[in-house]
Amino acid sequence: MLNLQSLIQRLFSGVSTSIILIFGIVIGALLGYFTPVFGERLSNQVDYTLLTLVTLLFFGVRFDALFQVVKDLRFLTVAVLTNFVAIPLFGYGIAALFLSAHPLLFIGLVIYFMSPCTDWFLSFTRLSKGNVALGTALIPINMVLQLLLYPFYLQLFTQNSVQIEASTIGNTLLQWFLLPLLLALIAHQVFHRLLSPTVFERVLNVADNATLWVTAFLVLQLFAGNISVTVAHLSVFVWVLVAVFFFFVIIFLLGEGLSYLFQLCYPERALLSMTMASRNAPLMLAITMVALPDQPLIYAALVIGMLIEIPHLTMLRYVLLSTRNRYKFGAC
Repeated sequence: MLNLQSLIQRLFSGVSTSIILIFGIVIGALLGYFTPVFGERLSNQVDYTLLTLVTLLFFGVRFDALFQVVKDLRFLTVAVLTNFVAIPLFGYGIAALFLSAHPLLFIGLVIYFMSPCTDWFLSFTRLSKGNVALGTALIPINMVLQLLLYPFYLQLFTQNSVQIEASTIGNTLLQWFLLPLLLALIAHQVFHRLLSPTVFERVLNVADNATLWVTAFLVLQLFAGNISVTVAHLSVFVWVLVAVFFFFVIIFLLGEGLSYLFQLCYPERALLSMTMASRNAPLMLAITMVALPDQPLIYAALVIGMLIEIPHLTMLRYVLLSTRNRYKFGAC
């Protein structure tokens, strides 16, 4: 009985993230449809939500974990090359296969695919009995690299579907993300020095949990201000769902192949699977709304990716745990 209760609680904890985001979509859509003036007002306040979200994301990053990098350079090299070279290329191919006729949704999917997660993948790694310490070291690497590579990837993969200037994006990102980064780092260090390790970890957990609710409110604002455009393209979103599902299948098989090729122990295999399957949709949504304003279809593609990702990670956890005892790759 206790095992069944624990199973239900863990399953709900993963699926509840998608439920919260769906509520954000539904409430925002209803507000935008029945009270368009109020929906537009909500949408006009999105800048404050974006700044709050970005600050929370930066606050939760454990940059001191970078000192652990030297402990396993081989794994980190595999993870970084996979996340920032192989997966963007696979993602581009999948987006082109399903949505080449819809350039804005195509761009949204490419942005979603190209950026590895920096927050909740660690929770799923822990639940999968993966290497959490090594995953913590991976977080700041993923954060820094995706911010630096965002303008380059956007230029490389968008095929001139939207007007983009790398210098403009660079300046925008600098203005919008440098200040929150500095504030978050200062707050992180102040709390770290003033609080006990246990209390400080609770503060970080609160910030991580708040990120979900702020993201859901951002989604609500997005759909409240752009419901008419979303409804007009509703039939196309089915292909977005298919593309994201296909992406996760391909990435799982790629992760299994790499684990076998490099003879990874189970904890590293679980970590690699989770970091490959998790995408950084909240941060990418925030960045894209600043760098590419007034593009609701691009934002909607990012949100759809988020909706599928969390149930997928929940299912992936059970797949990994169910094969843990039969896993024979690394000599660990």
